[in-house]
Amino acid sequence: MTLLVLYAEFFKIGLFAIGGGLATLPFLYRLAETAPWLTADMIPDMLAVAQSSPGAIGVNLGMYAGFRCAGTLGSIVAALGLITPSIIIIVIVAGMLKAFKENRYVQAAFQGLRPAAAGLLCAACIPALSTALWKGEAESWYQHIRVPELALFTVLFLLIRKIKIHPVFYIAFSGIVGILLKF
Repeated sequence: MTLLVLYAEFFKIGLFAIGGGLATLPFLYRLAETAPWLTADMIPDMLAVAQSSPGAIGVNLGMYAGFRCAGTLGSIVAALGLITPSIIIIVIVAGMLKAFKENRYVQAAFQGLRPAAAGLLCAACIPALSTALWKGEAESWYQHIRVPELALFTVLFLLIRKIKIHPVFYIAFSGIVGILLKF
């Protein structure tokens, strides 16, 4: 029964997470409110692992959450639940796209999906940033700010904007800085 519920939950996430893997984050935060095997505090760590692992971020997130719920089989079931809606939609759309490629309603529907995808990505970004840069308990407002993390975020943001190198180098650099800051 647990595997069926896991499949159904990730099927719903896959059905409505338009815009890629990061768009699954708001749905995962919602799932964390009801699932005993997932907490909101785990999601930023899951995201870090998912982004640094090969493969699609959304599938990696689903597999991580599925593993927390039911081990290896849970991983597989969550991934299948997440990708099944995409496969169904792609098969349907591919068959119809040739016939409706020039249809103004189809073009308008795709135009309408763009803001929805942008909204889902923003909804995913804000909780991740607040978790990474803001402490929960502090006596005054300035003590809430995680200064080393904010400094690393700012440096990385500026480097990414100025120096175009492969993201793996930024991930490795961030990991090394994180390790050094813990010592």
